[in-house]
Amino acid sequence: MEKKRASFVTAGLLLGIFAAAVDNTIVATAMGTIVGDLGNYDQFIWVTAAYMVAMMAGMPIYGKLSDMYGRKRFFLFGLVVFIVGSALCGLSQSMGQLIAFRVIQGIGGGALMPIAFTIIFDLFPPEKRGKMTGLLGAVFGLSSVVGPLLGAFLTDTFSWHWIFYVNLPIGIVSIFFIAKYYKETLEHRKQKIDWAGAFTLVLAIVCFMFALELGGGKYAWDSAVIISLIAVAVVSFIIFIFVETKAEEPIIPFWMFKKRLFAASQALAFIYGATFIILSVFIPIFVQAVYGGSATNAGIVLMPMVIGTVIGSMISGITQSKVRFRTLMIFSVFSFLIGMILLSTMTPDTTRLVLTIYMFIAGFGVGFSFSLLPTASINNLSPRFRGTANSTNSFLRSFGMTVGLTIFGTVQTHSFTKRLSEAFGGNSTGFGGGEMNTREIFTPEGRAKIPPEVLDKITQAMSDSITHVFQIAIIPIAIAVVVVFLMGKERAQTSSTIEMKESA
Repeated sequence: MEKKRASFVTAGLLLGIFAAAVDNTIVATAMGTIVGDLGNYDQFIWVTAAYMVAMMAGMPIYGKLSDMYGRKRFFLFGLVVFIVGSALCGLSQSMGQLIAFRVIQGIGGGALMPIAFTIIFDLFPPEKRGKMTGLLGAVFGLSSVVGPLLGAFLTDTFSWHWIFYVNLPIGIVSIFFIAKYYKETLEHRKQKIDWAGAFTLVLAIVCFMFALELGGGKYAWDSAVIISLIAVAVVSFIIFIFVETKAEEPIIPFWMFKKRLFAASQALAFIYGATFIILSVFIPIFVQAVYGGSATNAGIVLMPMVIGTVIGSMISGITQSKVRFRTLMIFSVFSFLIGMILLSTMTPDTTRLVLTIYMFIAGFGVGFSFSLLPTASINNLSPRFRGTANSTNSFLRSFGMTVGLTIFGTVQTHSFTKRLSEAFGGNSTGFGGGEMNTREIFTPEGRAKIPPEVLDKITQAMSDSITHVFQIAIIPIAIAVVVVFLMGKERAQTSSTIEMKESA
């Protein structure tokens, strides 16, 4: 019966993680249709920003609260809020309503991923934790690619409202499994809540996230709005650090960062998040704009990377108790580095088969991190700190994804514009005297209207701009190589090692 109960709990956790992780990519696919229906194009960026800001701001706080009052109640709370927010998003009749309801979604979503990994540690013995976190990590990686495909299918088959309604059955089944089968037995000591730390942390995250989302788009990077947001974020973060050093029960205990394995795992989570996200974003663009594939083909082409990610995550989970974290991450980071170097050599003449191989290598390397870094973050910590440690890791990976997407997205845009200007004699919009929108290269109909010699120049410029991004991404991955060697010699705990420590 215990084995059956654990299986249902795991299924509930997998469903919850999938719903929360897939939500951003599934919305991105339908954004054009949403804007066409609701209007207010100038506000569409807030649909994504509102969810991300709310989710990331809540992660560290949920982690701490789950340590204080229990995992089950806050995981279920997050699921309920997420489902309510999803239903409201589907019912939205204006862009303002959709943005407000996305905030509710994000508030719920922030609880799901970090607490799910922590529940696995509480529920399973050390020998099985690696395998189970490997499953969770595989679902997380899978969601980044399934999202666009599922979003396109639901939008084209039904309507954009269904990209939110689809969360309801998934969430309800997850709630049923967790509520019925998860019997929490750990003792949780009530502690004083660090309200000052929570407020300053949320303020810093919200201001910085909005600066990243709005900078270079709605507002110039040197505008008063962006400078003010960054200034408030920096000041709030400095105050947060000061508050945390004085708090009796800090939201993020800084003593954890004195542990080599924990500190290195957080740095790697940020770097991997910042670099892996650009593959999910720019490879479909490359396929669609350079190869001339459809949106569906652009999504399907990521499947080799997904397969590599899932395999890497599962191997990492299975071998964690036998091999040092550092050894596995060395294998991971070099595979990721080689994959990124190969991808940075792509040209319009690169074949689909070669691209498939490149993506598999990169995805295989990244897959190790999805299950290994959360496990490494919690390793050798008592249960009362696991939620805090795991939420910090999830937060930094998500934060890295946002920062990476913003920075590399800006680099790609500027690089593309520069190369177009060079290709067309300093005129990046006229293309030889005739106005042409570069968005036409994303559709077969639009490409047919463009003269072949002009199309070649545009696709070459797009190809060069994307590979330029991959070339720059090699730098942080190279830094990750150094960080991996700082992880120390620890390996995942087993029952025997725990018994030895307790008897010592």
